[in-house]
Amino acid sequence: MSTFIPKELKDITSEVAAILIERKETIAVAETAAGGLISAALLAIPGASGYYYGGLTLYTLAARIAYAGWTQESVKDYKGPTPEIVAGLADHTRRTLGSTYVVSESGTAGPTGGQSKNRTTGYVALAVSSEKGTATKELNTGLGGDREANMVAFAIEAMRLVKEVLKGEAKL
Repeated sequence: MSTFIPKELKDITSEVAAILIERKETIAVAETAAGGLISAALLAIPGASGYYYGGLTLYTLAARIAYAGWTQESVKDYKGPTPEIVAGLADHTRRTLGSTYVVSESGTAGPTGGQSKNRTTGYVALAVSSEKGTATKELNTGLGGDREANMVAFAIEAMRLVKEVLKGEAKL
């Protein structure tokens, strides 16, 4: 059996995929620090062609300008990831692709970070955009500078937020 997708990420993504398939709804991804893991997890579940609309790995400011509707003006005062930033990424991507939902994240995976709360290693801001509104969440994984562990944790937390939105448990 393959270990390509960590078990905890695969399990939560399987739950999300089952709900999307049952409802005939779709999801897209706009991720940064998770580096494509959210998209990979969604695509690893059989039936992905029925619910996965596409994904962007917007790791750099240049990518965000090219694909996420950012302008030089919007990056002028950029101070790192925030719930508002990822909500904007999610909303823009949902409008552009026309998917039912978009999950977005941005954080600091490490091994180094900064001094402000949203620049410390393990910090992540998450958002899920839908027609009914956008849910946001921020947290710190507590995993320090373990880059890979943080990336996986960011993807797991993103899928948890998607599940909360799908079940009507998240504040939109």
